[in-house]
Amino acid sequence: MLRTSLFVQVTCALVLGVAVGRLWPDVGTAVQPLGDGFIRLIKALIAPLVFCVVVTGIAKAGNLRAFGRIGLKALIWFEVATTFALLIGLFAGNLFQPGVGMNVDPAKLDSAAVNAKTGGGELPSTSEFVLHSLPESAVGAFAENALLQVLVLACLVGAALLHLGHTKVPAILPAVEQVQDIVFTVVGYIMRLAPLAVFGATAHLVGEYGLGVMSTYGKLIAVCYGVALLFLALLAVALKAVTGLSLWKFVRYTREEMLLALGTASSESVMPRMMQKLRQAGCRDDAVGLVLPTGYSFNLDGASIYLSIATLFIAQAVGVDLSLGQQVSVVLMLMLTSKGMAGVPGSAFLALSATAAALGVIPAGAVALLLGVDRIMDSMRVATNLLGNCVAVFAVSRWEGALDMVRAKKVLGGDIAFVPEEGDPRTQDSGETRTEEARP
Repeated sequence: MLRTSLFVQVTCALVLGVAVGRLWPDVGTAVQPLGDGFIRLIKALIAPLVFCVVVTGIAKAGNLRAFGRIGLKALIWFEVATTFALLIGLFAGNLFQPGVGMNVDPAKLDSAAVNAKTGGGELPSTSEFVLHSLPESAVGAFAENALLQVLVLACLVGAALLHLGHTKVPAILPAVEQVQDIVFTVVGYIMRLAPLAVFGATAHLVGEYGLGVMSTYGKLIAVCYGVALLFLALLAVALKAVTGLSLWKFVRYTREEMLLALGTASSESVMPRMMQKLRQAGCRDDAVGLVLPTGYSFNLDGASIYLSIATLFIAQAVGVDLSLGQQVSVVLMLMLTSKGMAGVPGSAFLALSATAAALGVIPAGAVALLLGVDRIMDSMRVATNLLGNCVAVFAVSRWEGALDMVRAKKVLGGDIAFVPEEGDPRTQDSGETRTEEARP
């Protein structure tokens, strides 16, 4: 199993990383490039992969209006989910009050450390965010790995293919599909390095921050993770109600990807494989290609939970009692700032700083309280964000009639094994003789 199972390999790497980081912190810090290098390799393939999947999805669906409906329904789902995540986070923060009793003097906090964490940057305004979503250069969108810009380009190219038809550009779509196959094959090569990445990232985390932070911020960590589990339970209920599918079975189906995302603290490191698994689980290509990448910018459920609880934690720690009106303002502001967080260094601190400044009653330097615990929260944020986006793909696909329910139940039930894509997954054999199943 150690030789053949990615899940077992990643699990062993996770345990080994904790041990090395605990016993030899200097070694743990030194092996950080293993995790960073893996994420860089995966990120290099995300933009071309998203472009190919969206273009082929639109071209094969043959209906641009249907693609527009998928986008609109996805945005509706994202807004409802993130707003609910913010509200449940505020409710838990008021109920458990993780910052009460800390009695922190804001004057003694080093606000310069927050500037170092964020690089002195700031979150884009709504107009800047929308403008940045539009590509200024086709090459630049890929070079900067700007997913929203790549999505816009892919939609335009897919629409052009539909307009011109296969008679005028007969060779383009097969070429895009071949590039997609090549990218998926390269992803398969890189995934073999996943255990090294998890080892490096985990050893660095434990070596740099230690395990003592768990006792200092124990209540805050417990509240955030507890609320995340509750939110995922509610997501499971929603998934069952909308599609009849089990979230637990999906987690078991994607256990290697989930563990890798937790180990590297990056949901982007598993996006290509998640796209493969969602496609093979019956979700239509255009739904996967549009909903999943868009969710990385618009559907940050885990980050929303953390931001709402962290805002109350900071206020409680410095002795500020936020009124109901101020808490409503927190929700409204975070609804906007959370949409521009993806890809911005230190985005959580920037959002918290902006919220504190807007309220005018929380010292901006108090955000430094979270410097020691922010990295511990990455696992909660990554897992919740990732599962929230995958549930959105299933829900929107079902809503739009783009989900093969028969195939989905067989795949999640283990009747059809996952086959890494090095070609069309629907025509590959999974160790048993079966015919190609129709997908809408």
